[in-house]
Amino acid sequence: MAVESAGGLLLRAAAMVPPAHYAVAALVLASAFLYRFLELHVLGDLLRGFRGGRVALTFHPDSQVYHRVASRCRSLHGSYLATPWLASPHLQTLFLGFFARAPPFTYRRQLYTVRDGGTIALDWLLASDCEDAVDGSSNGTISSDDSTPIVIVVPGLTSDSSAAYVKHMVFSMASKGWNVVVGNHRGLGGISITSDCFYNGGWTEDLREVVNYLHQKYPEAPLFTVGGSLGANILVKYLGEEGENTPVAGAASICSPWDLLVTSRFISRTLVQRCYDKALAIGLKGYAKLHQPVLARLANWEAITTSRSTREFDHHATCVVAKYETVDTFYRRCSSVNFISTVSVPLLCISALDDPLCTREAIPWDECRANKNVVLATTPNGGHVAFFQGLTAGRLWWVESVTEFLSALHDSPCMHQQKTQEHGLQSPLESSIDKGPYVNLMGDGMVAAVTNEDDSLANHIESEMEHSDGTINVQQNGITKVLQGECHSENTSRSEDNVTRAQSRVGSQEQREELSTDKIQDAIAPVKKSMNRLIRSQGRSLWWLAYIAVVTSWPLLRILYGKKLRNSLPVKWLRS
Repeated sequence: MAVESAGGLLLRAAAMVPPAHYAVAALVLASAFLYRFLELHVLGDLLRGFRGGRVALTFHPDSQVYHRVASRCRSLHGSYLATPWLASPHLQTLFLGFFARAPPFTYRRQLYTVRDGGTIALDWLLASDCEDAVDGSSNGTISSDDSTPIVIVVPGLTSDSSAAYVKHMVFSMASKGWNVVVGNHRGLGGISITSDCFYNGGWTEDLREVVNYLHQKYPEAPLFTVGGSLGANILVKYLGEEGENTPVAGAASICSPWDLLVTSRFISRTLVQRCYDKALAIGLKGYAKLHQPVLARLANWEAITTSRSTREFDHHATCVVAKYETVDTFYRRCSSVNFISTVSVPLLCISALDDPLCTREAIPWDECRANKNVVLATTPNGGHVAFFQGLTAGRLWWVESVTEFLSALHDSPCMHQQKTQEHGLQSPLESSIDKGPYVNLMGDGMVAAVTNEDDSLANHIESEMEHSDGTINVQQNGITKVLQGECHSENTSRSEDNVTRAQSRVGSQEQREELSTDKIQDAIAPVKKSMNRLIRSQGRSLWWLAYIAVVTSWPLLRILYGKKLRNSLPVKWLRS
């Protein structure tokens, strides 16, 4: 009898297993693969009793923005639980893009032309639109002295005011009694490109113009800004560039990519990330196709249409139009992580650690902890600008948190106040040495200080000399001086005329001496003031400072004038 091989025995045993068992095993394996591939966390939520993940806050220990504002926000000190049937960052992100239900309302559109000729669509939803939606009594206008806060929303890449997450944010703030405006990127929102300039991830000029325009038009209304995704990168970069000089009172950044270079490498790392990369490239090519006549004239249109990733699109389109040397140069210069340290506005940053587009590796933890104006809130889950919560997925957690933060900030003393730029302020030594006054040798041997003020003084004297009485009133250093000019009379004798001329010459010379003395005193005054400040700051007398100067400069003098010093009389006395 032949002995059956081991392989045959295994096949016979496998044939004895019912097919239903194989189906169950295949289902289990497929579920495990999908659970891992989609990064589901429903089992983790179940084990935690559906209490959600804790919100982690990163801030400076002495941050007044946290102690007076963020500490009053209940949503930031609780936990976030995702919608159970959307317990995956990919499901949340896809649901937000295709199936999310946005609040129903209608914008009021305003077209704004920027300095380079580009056109931006400003879509408004006023507080009165929500209050008077039933009877339709809203007139849709804002008075110049209206103090109602205004929120400027900056959408993300290829997004506009019709995006679901944007409409959620707009409706939430308008329902709280605030006026909200969406600053659509140029070329989006149904508006054509009217200049040779396109927006990109680091283009802050449009936001800067919109903020300044609204601040000038509504000076009594505090301005707040909210940016999502790439709009958050633009917003943080703008705030860092402006520093104290921005009129923005507070801001919020949602799911910012932070470091564009790190993010670009992240979305090309794995299979699922490459799917997002291709989807973004398709959206960018769709945006380019809307403005083909302009873009084809500025860049290689065929290369743009064949781009298969965001990096290729940026190489063929963004870098060419915006004149960046390489794609990495564009990513490095436009990353908001380089500007977070100079943000002077109370800023709430929200990021999900499972964001499938903006990796946690790019989050600037230390920079946010070092800046007293920044509070960083991170959640274990949430996807990209999604954060759905509730069984019906009808609410976004980040919208509630931002609304609560901006409301608390508006009621606190931590709102940012714009600092006016002070031009021409120099140190006392700079003003007295580098900017004059300079010495002028006059024709009569008088030495006078020449400043810009002297030019105006001379012009004033010349204009006053045209008067018949020849009397000049000169205001200098708070003292009014009366100068008598030479008066000639044809009816007087030659002797009287000579006497008069001599007296006037003497008087004029005395007056010039007096003026020159005052000018010299004015020239020396800044130097004296600087020396007094130096003495006070160092806590030493003038003689002590002079002694230090002599001692420190003596070796140099010996090198340069060694022979002369050795032959000098004081040195001979010391040797003898």
